[in-house]
Amino acid sequence: MRRSLQRILIGTAFFIATLGIAVIGYVMAGWTIVEALYMVVITIFGVGYGEVRPVNTPFLRLFTIFVILAGTSSAVYLVGGFVQMITEGEINKALGARRMTREIEQLEQHVVLCGFGRMGQILAKRLALASLPFIVIDQQADRVEQASALGYLVYPGNATDEAILKGAGIERAKTLTTVLPDDAANVFITLTARGLNPNLQILARGEWPSTEKKLRLAGADQVVLPASISAQRMAHMITHPATLDFLNQDDGRRSLNELLAQVDIQVDELVVSPGSPMEGATIGDVEVRGKGTFIVVALIRADGTTVNHPDQTIVVYEGDTIIVMGHRGDVPQFVQRHVVKRALRYRGSSV
Repeated sequence: MRRSLQRILIGTAFFIATLGIAVIGYVMAGWTIVEALYMVVITIFGVGYGEVRPVNTPFLRLFTIFVILAGTSSAVYLVGGFVQMITEGEINKALGARRMTREIEQLEQHVVLCGFGRMGQILAKRLALASLPFIVIDQQADRVEQASALGYLVYPGNATDEAILKGAGIERAKTLTTVLPDDAANVFITLTARGLNPNLQILARGEWPSTEKKLRLAGADQVVLPASISAQRMAHMITHPATLDFLNQDDGRRSLNELLAQVDIQVDELVVSPGSPMEGATIGDVEVRGKGTFIVVALIRADGTTVNHPDQTIVVYEGDTIIVMGHRGDVPQFVQRHVVKRALRYRGSSV
């Protein structure tokens, strides 16, 4: 594209220079400016209306030959630049579409993001920062162009269309998020996606509280109500302004993390794998085996259900994730001493 633009600029400069030199040459031969300009135009473009004045001297004949060759060559060069720009644009567009199609076909365990409005753009940015593979579906040309300019994979079309979801690899995807402002569309997308991929995790947006039940019946695992969340946050701003101001500041969050780190506290995850001795044990048993080095703060079931502050009598099963808080380094030591050789998988993450 840059080469074709450079060619257009060179051709334009050469063509203008040819016109100027030709007009000056005919004026020097005794012609008026209007006669010279008219002669140059009909000569370069080959109109063939006839000469304004007789070209009967060797100078005028040689000069006219120069005008024909230079003018025609510069015009052809200029037009060729435009043709090259159009051709390159179409070729690059086709190659880009083909490349994107190949990348989409290779995606697995990715996120399908339906809608690239305000919520979709924020979500896409977060996914990109987390280096998670995802593809955007939107039918508005300006949003498709915007997402493509940001380097995101885009599959243009209406997400309510089953063929569009299949084209985005919904059958190989791990998660679908539908954040359209239309509740009916979100319900239909959820229902269609669930039918195409029963194991898909579906997160859906709802504008009205009454839509939450419909989305869950359609197959949504989680429903987000932006209006409710915003109202709750505003209520907390009124009732707990100082706390929110502290936590909303980067220094506040960093200070909280630093305070926990200073007392060697961190949050870790224990994923119960098949054959683990933790399978069938209670939350109380897990804490007893930890000998007070950590406490269990949450339990995430294999189906995604979260149990906060689980009771000591709750039983742990295969596929569950135990969220623990304890002294830094104690959890890895606990895993090393008790369960590493017996298939409990450790996945730690600092606060």
